[in-house]
Amino acid sequence: MDQICVLTGDLVASSRLSSRALDAALEAVAQACSDLGPQIGATRFARNRGDGWQIALDTPRFQARLALLIRARLRAVGPELSTRIAIAQGAGTLPLDTDLNAAHGPVFTASGQLLDALEGPRIAHAGGGALGAALRLFDHISQGWTQAQARAMVPMLRLDPPTQTAASAEIGITRQSLSQALHGAGYEAILDAVTLIEDSA
Repeated sequence: MDQICVLTGDLVASSRLSSRALDAALEAVAQACSDLGPQIGATRFARNRGDGWQIALDTPRFQARLALLIRARLRAVGPELSTRIAIAQGAGTLPLDTDLNAAHGPVFTASGQLLDALEGPRIAHAGGGALGAALRLFDHISQGWTQAQARAMVPMLRLDPPTQTAASAEIGITRQSLSQALHGAGYEAILDAVTLIEDSA
């Protein structure tokens, strides 16, 4: 078995969403995975249980960035959209094809069990420790993002973020508006913390 990271989640209050909104929300989660995929190695995404999803990645050091990008992508689509995210790191086996539902191993069990027990925080790590503490703070901060702040965070959470001038053009807002949104979202502190996590992994 390989050492991988698994993120398992389900949409919050999904029964209130139309089928179209549900599809858009899960597509936003998949898009966050695609945003980082080419640069962080192999990533697999799968939908399950109607409103659930799972991502496996073979470069665990990027797990915090991915969790934040999922939060940003969802909030950018709609302020009412949110997901719980249960993260685990450990041994697991990925299938040779793209069917993540055929994967197995202790890491998948740990992630699923954490999701089943998750109350209060919407982002948590099965391993606890310093990474779990950082994710708890990231969760608290990012739950307060407005839709505009989340939209601003999406391009800036990439591994190769654009300049603020390019990002503002991509989003369709002024550079000043982007800067204000990033400041309100706590971007600089979050990026510093995420970078420290990745550099120490």
